[in-house]
Amino acid sequence: MIIDFEKINEESVMNFKGGEGQLDTRNFVDSANKIMMSRLKPGASSGYHTHENNSEIVYIISGVGHFRYDDTTENVKAGDVHYCPMGHSHAMFNDGTDDLVYFAIVPEHKL
Repeated sequence: MIIDFEKINEESVMNFKGGEGQLDTRNFVDSANKIMMSRLKPGASSGYHTHENNSEIVYIISGVGHFRYDDTTENVKAGDVHYCPMGHSHAMFNDGTDDLVYFAIVPEHKL
């Protein structure tokens, strides 16, 4: 199966999960996964949240930022991968002057 993000409508979300600013995202969702191509605008963030029934893998395509991951801070740049396993918490912040562009996969875990 090929997922062509250019054929998926882009949605603009303000204050994603209680964060600040604008997130532009194209999402493919089925019962097993959420697959996202997204742009977090400069100065924007996602809200701090826990992955209770899933995990998240985030590949940074361009831009710079940081994650608050549990009790740590992790700086990210293009080419880095952030992983938030099930049961852990995180938030993403765009620290740069350009969009923080990323590809993310959120697999659901069958309990």
